[in-house]
Amino acid sequence: MELRRFEGAWTALVTPFTRSDRISWPEFERLVDFQVSQGITGLVPTGTTGESPTLTWGEHNKVIEATLRLRGSRCFVLAGTGSNSTAEALRGSHHALEAGAEAVLLVDCYYNGPSSLELRREYHGVIADACRGAKVVPYIIPGRSGTALAPEDLALLALEHPNVRAVKEATGDLARMAATRTLVGADFDILSGDDNLTPAMMSDPAIRASGVVSVVSNVAPAAVERMARALAQGNRSEGDRLANALEPLFGIVTVTVASERTIAGRTLTVRDKFRNPLPIKTLMRGLGMIRAGCRRPLGHMTRAGVAVVREAARAVWRANPEILAPIETAFGVSLDHRLSNDELWASLAYPND
Repeated sequence: MELRRFEGAWTALVTPFTRSDRISWPEFERLVDFQVSQGITGLVPTGTTGESPTLTWGEHNKVIEATLRLRGSRCFVLAGTGSNSTAEALRGSHHALEAGAEAVLLVDCYYNGPSSLELRREYHGVIADACRGAKVVPYIIPGRSGTALAPEDLALLALEHPNVRAVKEATGDLARMAATRTLVGADFDILSGDDNLTPAMMSDPAIRASGVVSVVSNVAPAAVERMARALAQGNRSEGDRLANALEPLFGIVTVTVASERTIAGRTLTVRDKFRNPLPIKTLMRGLGMIRAGCRRPLGHMTRAGVAVVREAARAVWRANPEILAPIETAFGVSLDHRLSNDELWASLAYPND
């Protein structure tokens, strides 16, 4: 199985935990089997959605190894191996590639804030040079990392290192993506890092994205895969139909709601922004796919946040039940029962929030 281009849908896998905060390997196996049985192009373990910041490197390596063992030859694996330390990312990349991953995903270094020049020369370029026999994919997400590899430096990186042939773009900046396409040329793959922007990125002739690294495909792999394939083939009507059907789920990758805090007799309104992977894991718990949530410092959503997640699932289940129906067979659940169970969804929120 040879990876020639980065196309289709790639699921940014969650890492399921037990209630005692260990990795739940039986649940992980079931999640991987679900993904490959639904025809996903690729899996992306140990990324943002997989809670890589709270995994030890021992756990990180085991998750990648398990993904590779469980997928067999049924899909590709793009392993998240980025770090804010080049040496650490290099060790992780060597491990993932030696274990059998087709490519590694390198998030721009977070917190220490290198310039674009330093990202190219001291991070992405170093790892690309050391891993010449494998594909290296920069992951640009300034909202998380606080820095960003510039389009110009990405283009230079690709010229200097032929194994850099794709980028995961999660800047939300369509003009930047169009500039990237102009600089890198046609023989370079741009993957959407934002579910909701995928149709625009794939349909815009100035960007020509080839696929998506998706959060939503954790619960709807077949539908996201079909959407990406339709858009890639220029079947805009089918791609848009599927995108519209999935739109409620796209809207919960990040959930912002207002809640009240009472301090010294004063009631104050606070806007809470619940970011990936908390909303998708809340949804997966509600649908019966996993039992536990995220590792601290991520915790629970407020009741208002959980209500947004639940209503998104209800909306899809009412209008397009075929999108979520595969979950019932794969996980042995009744979605009608779970989506109507008020006590279940109340249990997923902070008590007395």
